Amino acid sequence: MKIVIVGGVAGGATAAARIRRLDENAEIIVFERSGFISYANCGLPYYIGGVIEDKQDLTLQTPESFYRRFKIVAKVNHEVTDIDAHNKTVSVTDLKTGKSFTESYDKLILSPGAKPVLPDFYTENERTFTLRTVEDTLKIRAFVEQKQPQTAVVIGGGFIGLEMAENFAERGIKTTIIQRGNHLLPTVDCDTASFIHANFRYHGVQLLLNANANKMRVTGDHVSLELADGRQLSAEMVVLSIGVTPENSLAKKAGLELGVKGAIKVNAKMETSIPDIYAVGDAVQVKHFITEQDSVISLAGPANKQGRIVADSVCGLNSEYKGSQGSSVIKLFDMTVATTGINEAQAKANGYAYEKIILTQSSHAGYYPNATAMTVKLLFEKGTYKILGAQIVGYDGVDKRIDVIATAIRAGMTADELKDLDLAYAPPYSSAKDPVNMSGFVAENMKNGIVKQFYYEDIPVLRERNDVILLDTRTPFEYMRGAADGFINIPLDDLRDRLGKLDKSKKIYVMCQSGLRSYLATRILMQNGFEAYNFAGGFRLYSSIKNEEILSKQCYSCGMEK
Repeated sequence: MKIVIVGGVAGGATAAARIRRLDENAEIIVFERSGFISYANCGLPYYIGGVIEDKQDLTLQTPESFYRRFKIVAKVNHEVTDIDAHNKTVSVTDLKTGKSFTESYDKLILSPGAKPVLPDFYTENERTFTLRTVEDTLKIRAFVEQKQPQTAVVIGGGFIGLEMAENFAERGIKTTIIQRGNHLLPTVDCDTASFIHANFRYHGVQLLLNANANKMRVTGDHVSLELADGRQLSAEMVVLSIGVTPENSLAKKAGLELGVKGAIKVNAKMETSIPDIYAVGDAVQVKHFITEQDSVISLAGPANKQGRIVADSVCGLNSEYKGSQGSSVIKLFDMTVATTGINEAQAKANGYAYEKIILTQSSHAGYYPNATAMTVKLLFEKGTYKILGAQIVGYDGVDKRIDVIATAIRAGMTADELKDLDLAYAPPYSSAKDPVNMSGFVAENMKNGIVKQFYYEDIPVLRERNDVILLDTRTPFEYMRGAADGFINIPLDDLRDRLGKLDKSKKIYVMCQSGLRSYLATRILMQNGFEAYNFAGGFRLYSSIKNEEILSKQCYSCGMEK
């Protein structure tokens, strides 16, 4: 059997290695358009920033090492330009010599990846870059080292854009991010993003939100940009990171069926609409594990899994891809942000009736040194308590908590069942009640009517009502240092003695720093005849969102300019 693979990196290289492990006698040829057959594309921004010092560390396999270990022929700088499905051949061009030839196949695997989206105003110039390949990385780092730019603009606030901004800032380059939407990192919601915004501003990165560049001009050693609202800015270099789109030109030319966003349609075995042609990675359409909607999810984890599954399919094993749920984690300076499943915006778009939990917990036991705060946001379906997604922002231990929740989603666990997970505990690593367990406890309390929650977006309406009391149960010192407008202060430890001063005809909405003391206060109140609600996320979350509103001049609830 002869297998031709178009594209290396995650999907293609993984498929090739897996096929060899399953079939020692198969003839395997990989054609890769770039100069690198298998590389750590997720590590590219960190080479630019100097965190990864040696470019050789980015290369996982070379054509020579691939052949020595796997007896796989890998040809870099070779572009497959056409597919003849009837005769089972591909047309290939050697990009270095310009010579073209045909190669036959029994099975063909497409792993072309995705290509950067370029805005209409873009004109090619030596000071504007995209980042997708090792060549892109080497080009940007060479520019930074040779030209020593003092200013940079990153257009786009997704994964690559934020990692590039971080690495520029770490190199001492004054950096601005232009983001079309009202918050960075669209995989999270506005409330979670408020922590990200504060962190970037703290590290000197300027944020232009709800901004849209529409003109570009290169003048001397600067790139000038004009925004849709007329604002002008200038920098010595620009990185375009406004998204990617499936690289489907070869598939389209071959007549393969395409789906959402032009991605290649495949079934669970990664088979395309034409027999003996398969496809994997960023170029393919998948089922979202939560919504079951057709989606394009460009992440390394799914691409690697698909590479393994397509190899099994080619070699006659019965493997199927079960869908993607978009689990991700990103380092942003000293902060970590992780997600799995869907966020609120996606839940609304898909018509879910949902509830949410927001709680602030410590990364490990508070009495053990260097515990840091993390905020967990958990979404689940109303009634069924099916977990829809989670977002966690913090410093230590964020990654392992999101992985636990991602696993729980795969296992079909409900939000309240998170309380039952038997998780490892020692003071340097966690608390006896892990943040994941705590999410389950809160869900169970909500399910049983023991706790009722309210959220940031509810507060403006509550302030206008005469039938409520807004109560802050922190200490007088905490309250004096900053409090939400309209909230009166009765410390938790004084609450029982002052119940007589509260009007039982009014509903009481309670806040504290993290959500724990206010929860305790609601239990006291509810058992003394009051109707009480606990603020999800605590004053820590409230102040983060409020500060973001002030700095960005946008309304949290609608995301529009005031």
